[in-house]
Amino acid sequence: MQAKDPSRTVLVASDVHLGSISVEQQQAFMEWLCQAQEAASWIVLNGDIFDFWFEYAWGTTRGHDQALSRLKSMVQDGVRITFMGGNHDWWGGRYLRDEIGVEFLQDPVVVDMAGRRTLLAHGDGLGKGDLGYRAMRLLLRGRLTRWAFASLPPAVGDRVARGVSKTENRWTAPGETETRRAAALRHWALAELDAHAELDLVLLGHTHVPDFVTTGAARWYINSGDWVYHRSYIILREGEDPRLEEWNGTIL
Repeated sequence: MQAKDPSRTVLVASDVHLGSISVEQQQAFMEWLCQAQEAASWIVLNGDIFDFWFEYAWGTTRGHDQALSRLKSMVQDGVRITFMGGNHDWWGGRYLRDEIGVEFLQDPVVVDMAGRRTLLAHGDGLGKGDLGYRAMRLLLRGRLTRWAFASLPPAVGDRVARGVSKTENRWTAPGETETRRAAALRHWALAELDAHAELDLVLLGHTHVPDFVTTGAARWYINSGDWVYHRSYIILREGEDPRLEEWNGTIL
């Protein structure tokens, strides 16, 4: 199907953690997706949309049929969907690309978005600190680890992942750890803007802390926050300043 008018709205959300959030937040996000299908020509899902996602030798992570069906419907309706893998769902691949039809990415990219040169990254592993996670990240994303985990039955692999997930601990307002990590990512993003004059916008997630910083003439760092505690998302429209909003039932 022909893609929708590219001059229309681009919407960005991250850190939904489907499968581990409250029923109310999950229902809200699904309604947001329904509205987004009508409101935007491009939806950017900037990591950790699923609390866990893996494509095994014998299938994929279970329990996300509603969300996958909605995303596939949106693609078929001509909406471009870019899915950046996060630290919980980096292990996507052929199924998301070929069966659902999303553009699935695993590394930061620079792309034109609503007329602005934009650096898009989930945010894990960037900035100072988080050294323990950096070491674990190398192990978890290594070829041997992925091969071994892919050989597990999906039910077993998913059970292991649920056992190590700590998303339920983040249903409340961000605490000191999240605030500290948010500050580190803000510092990193502003340094990227300073170092790369061609960039207009840096978009991150990961911290679960919505953040909006304007620097210089029409240049921004925005963190899209989350749907675990907040219901925050970014609106990009060509010719308008970016906006960071919290969904209250209607996309603005």
